[in-house]
Amino acid sequence: MTDALLSLRGVHKRYGATHALRGVDLELRAGEVLALVGENGAGKSTLVKMLTGVIPVDEGTMSLNGVARTFANAQASQAAGILAVHQETVMFEELSVAENIYVGRHIMRGPFIHWSAMNTQAQAVLEQIGARFNATTLVKDLSLAERHLVEIARALSQKAAVVILDEPTAALSQAEIRDFYGIVRKLRDQGVGVIFITHKFDEIFAVADRYLVLRDGTAVGSGAIADATEQELVKLMAGRAIDQIYPPIASQPGEVVLAVKDLSHPTEFNNLSFELRRGEILGFYGLVGSGRSEAMLAIMGLNPAATGSLVVNGQKLNARSPGDAIAAGIAYVPEERQRQGGILSFSVEHNISLAGLGRFSRGIWLSKLRESELCQRMIERLRIKTQSPDTLLSGLSGGNQQKVVIAKWLGLDPRIVILDEPTKGIDVGAKQAVYQLIGEMVEQGLAVILVSSELPEVMHLAHRTIVMRRGLQVAEFARADAHAEHIVAAASGLGHAPVPSPSAPVFEPEAVAA
Repeated sequence: MTDALLSLRGVHKRYGATHALRGVDLELRAGEVLALVGENGAGKSTLVKMLTGVIPVDEGTMSLNGVARTFANAQASQAAGILAVHQETVMFEELSVAENIYVGRHIMRGPFIHWSAMNTQAQAVLEQIGARFNATTLVKDLSLAERHLVEIARALSQKAAVVILDEPTAALSQAEIRDFYGIVRKLRDQGVGVIFITHKFDEIFAVADRYLVLRDGTAVGSGAIADATEQELVKLMAGRAIDQIYPPIASQPGEVVLAVKDLSHPTEFNNLSFELRRGEILGFYGLVGSGRSEAMLAIMGLNPAATGSLVVNGQKLNARSPGDAIAAGIAYVPEERQRQGGILSFSVEHNISLAGLGRFSRGIWLSKLRESELCQRMIERLRIKTQSPDTLLSGLSGGNQQKVVIAKWLGLDPRIVILDEPTKGIDVGAKQAVYQLIGEMVEQGLAVILVSSELPEVMHLAHRTIVMRRGLQVAEFARADAHAEHIVAAASGLGHAPVPSPSAPVFEPEAVAA
């Protein structure tokens, strides 16, 4: 490593009275992966927007290859060789993968698009990252994980000098994440400077060479990853040591509140049977595509092709719509909070009251007073950090957005809460707050289904963990018997998974419909 490829010196950014960045210094060398670490609201997104030309620098200097640069817009930043792959994909769904990769810079032959050359070159980039779909495939036919691979392919196709990876693995399976590590290392070996933003410490230590920690808009620590520990990074991020991120769960499971029997779907899952008890956290773990989320959608009446028996509090439930499940006391916090859980352009108050408008209205008239009372109660109960109830949801950090989505459903006083990837894309401090909230929910008598790809979450929080693989319920572990290697073996099918606990039914792979 020689001179800096990219450097920031004394960079400031203000939004009115908010001082988002306070004299930040950053240095990125060619052939290096720099982990940019910090809690939500620390200034990471503001820094990325500066680098990509979305917002200007108020004070300080930005240099690329030793030359001071300013970018009037995102196109100027891309032309200089700085590209970003974001967590939330924005694509043209009716266009092909190749068209999305080369959007705005189509390969031309005279006045016409050179389709064969563009498709061939796009296919070569896709093969480089191990994608299992063709360049001519329409984006609307891709999964969320596959769309992230298209974003990565777009950056690779432009031979960027600096690549910013902003939570790029959030929607990828374990196998795809391992492949992605190889892609990052390949970029580094080619002399590209990579800024890697993630909340997952295992990813930081797997691919990064150095780290820079932001807290409240200030750079509070940097150094070599080889000399750092997870505990040190957490302390720098939060400004305090977090010795125990997972709270003790004091509740003891009581009577059965949900009994699921032979829940099946023609293509997604088969013969799921389990019970959920009052005051219990029941974990669901599995790799991407295991059918966990699809099963939860069926319980909420959002998967009409599903069959099977549901009994809630002793009463049979025929959930043909979400309204049926909600009336039975079931709430569902979806995985994609910004697309399915909340409305970013609505205020905090309107998001919290959205699921229960009937409770605040008389005929066609909405009671503003009752709506405001619920909102204030939920803000206090969940400790939501917002300037006011009228603040737009888009103005909150990821962790507080998640709290608002959870508050929306808790306002209905449910008996059963399904949490699908509740800590996806939020930082360690926000995770701790969500874990504390889950503990409080079950201590108050609610029953929680926790669907998570984060193995430590289900191991530390769940009273029991059900493991799914390829649509099948393959094992169940009590908390005392939940060992990481056993759970992963069951989820992946590698080696021999241990015998499930006696309460867990055993399913054979032949039971799945072809």
